[in-house]
Amino acid sequence: MAKTTPAGNSQISEPKTLVESAYRALRRDIIEGRLAPGDKLRVEHLKDDYGVGAGTLREALSLLISDALVVSQGQRGFRVAPTSLEDFQDITCNRVMLECEALRQSIAMGDDVWESELLAAFHRLTKAEEKLIGSDNREEWEERNRVFHEVLIAACPSRWLKHFLSILYQQAERYRRLSLYLKPIPRNVHAEHEALMNAAIARDADKATTLLAEHIQMTFRSIEALPIEQLN
Repeated sequence: MAKTTPAGNSQISEPKTLVESAYRALRRDIIEGRLAPGDKLRVEHLKDDYGVGAGTLREALSLLISDALVVSQGQRGFRVAPTSLEDFQDITCNRVMLECEALRQSIAMGDDVWESELLAAFHRLTKAEEKLIGSDNREEWEERNRVFHEVLIAACPSRWLKHFLSILYQQAERYRRLSLYLKPIPRNVHAEHEALMNAAIARDADKATTLLAEHIQMTFRSIEALPIEQLN
């Protein structure tokens, strides 16, 4: 089951099985806060909400455990994984360290095709931003934002480095959604992305990595500015 799409393809493929459909629906509800951190996930209740059998739902919850979005409590069932400022700080520090290195390698190795794909990814992200005016539906923007960050580091030759970053990006998603919805500090995310793209295209690795670190850390500062109860 593929949970991501190839870089440059902003369309999310249709779920192929009932397990995948339930997994995606549960994941979306956790990411968007409809299932809050710490909530007990009662299979006997949720199977009706999501229109699947108990066995299918348990398989979907097992996939979410591997995503670290759900925790198993043995015989006591499942809960939505907790969130905390300390957790997000750990994610942020490791993402800055790894993603800046991946971007530096990508800038060194990227060719004309990489440049054109980066320009295209930024264009698609901009179009998604325009659709957000007067709308709370951020799913398309979130997907295109993910693709933009993937394309930035696409020319990095390390498969493992990109794999670890995909995990960290996914773990940051719940926090990023809170930052974007609640807007605790003034921020121009479009301008941040544009400056980052321009520095990468100019092959200025020092400037690009500095901008990337600031971009990632800004989300942490946004979450840091929230009242503690909004993380729980």
